[in-house]
Amino acid sequence: MNRAENNINTADETLQRDAVIVRTSVIGIIANIFLAGFKAAVGLISHSIAVVLDAVNNLSDALSSVITIVGTKLSAKKPDKKHPMGYGRIEYLSAMIVSAIVLYAGITSLVESVKKIIHPEEADYSVISLVIIATAVAVKLILGRYVKSRGKRVNSSALVASGADAFFDAVLSASVLLSAIIFIVTGISLEAYVGVVISAIIIKSGIEMMTETVNDILGQRSDAQTTQKIKSILTDEPEVRGAFDLILTNYGPNKNYGSVHLELPDTMTVEEVDLLTRRVQLNVYKETGVILTGIGVYSYNTKDDESARIRNNVQEKVMSHEWALQMHGFYADTSAKDIRFDVVISFDADARECIKTLTGEIGEMYPDYTLSITHDIDVSD
Repeated sequence: MNRAENNINTADETLQRDAVIVRTSVIGIIANIFLAGFKAAVGLISHSIAVVLDAVNNLSDALSSVITIVGTKLSAKKPDKKHPMGYGRIEYLSAMIVSAIVLYAGITSLVESVKKIIHPEEADYSVISLVIIATAVAVKLILGRYVKSRGKRVNSSALVASGADAFFDAVLSASVLLSAIIFIVTGISLEAYVGVVISAIIIKSGIEMMTETVNDILGQRSDAQTTQKIKSILTDEPEVRGAFDLILTNYGPNKNYGSVHLELPDTMTVEEVDLLTRRVQLNVYKETGVILTGIGVYSYNTKDDESARIRNNVQEKVMSHEWALQMHGFYADTSAKDIRFDVVISFDADARECIKTLTGEIGEMYPDYTLSITHDIDVSD
């Protein structure tokens, strides 16, 4: 399978994924609009700020689903000359808008709840209103389970979050129902205070959603399970002694590209390397969905015992430092008196000072050699 075939398969999978997201979001919109209408009517008739805020929360959920659909449609646009990697990251921008709406709804709800505490207004619940609220709890539980399962199926963080939010809404509606029952039984009105609690939780949810989206836009550390799986696939090849510098770049959900360095024996021909890289590209894509767009090569000595001894000595010296996480890409040319290798340095250390330290220490060990030490970033597990 070549890269063109990879792209065709990815496009087909994207179309199927988008259809699931849109269909699930439409169901969520319809359910939330009906719930919002019933709750708003109950809240206005019973003068319950908590129920009205719960209705507003349902409306914000419906609006979030609309934005999710728009974002999904826009992100599905085909790559073009201006955006050759496609428009997948638009989904992250739409998620940012959704989180802003949730945050705004929470702040507005908090203001209204505080006003009700300062100027209380007695609620008047009926049996019908309680039945409607209880029904809303059941609907939200079912909707949450459905949306979350569909989100996991198509690897959509937006749907998974919406499903979790629906479960959360069910808990909030249950708290409103409980405060109504307490009022009917004891005459104690807690609904304005429940409104404050609901508002605080909505605000917290909005902040968490925004933080997660910002992290996606900035670029997060690649999932350890994925990177270890890729490295395992690569190192299963007999010729590959190690896989290093694996960098994964995300261009939207399920759109991951990567590059890596393989440590290969210095006896391999270019033809052999070409066959190997094409084979591992196919295997990695089949098992992880990641397209390796670039594979670099480190060569290691296979014929020179002196080079092996130098490598062992240098590695022992490098790894004696706590900030040195890994050494790779080592090659020693005993004829040209040249030593070169890469070292992964912890983010907690000053990389420039670390390289300076290693240059001095190894320079003392092998004063006749020219050193070339490259600082690598700890980008993946």
